[in-house]
Amino acid sequence: MIAWALRFTGAGLLILLGMVVGAWATTHHFRPLLDDQQDLATQCAAARDNLAGLAQEQGKALGELTLAASARQARAKQAVDEAAVSAQGDFAAANRLQQERTRGDQCAAATSIIDKELGL
Repeated sequence: MIAWALRFTGAGLLILLGMVVGAWATTHHFRPLLDDQQDLATQCAAARDNLAGLAQEQGKALGELTLAASARQARAKQAVDEAAVSAQGDFAAANRLQQERTRGDQCAAATSIIDKELGL
């Protein structure tokens, strides 16, 4: 009976020794690979955070450019409107001059100007 107990104890110790050696070998084999992957994951997270910050900055700059373009467009429209209002008197004077030169007929004035331009 003691022989069977010694055999079971020896088999149990061999199984335990195999588990310990296997765990040690696995740890020494995979630890460097796991460390490398952890470093890569850290680098990826840093790059992602950097890109997110750059995207926010770009979005802010794009918003500022859009606002500036809108302001320029509004100023240009206002300048065109002001120019049209201030040129109204000049257009009226030019039309009067054309009517005076051609005795009041606008079509004749246009024809006269076109003929003069063409040298007819």
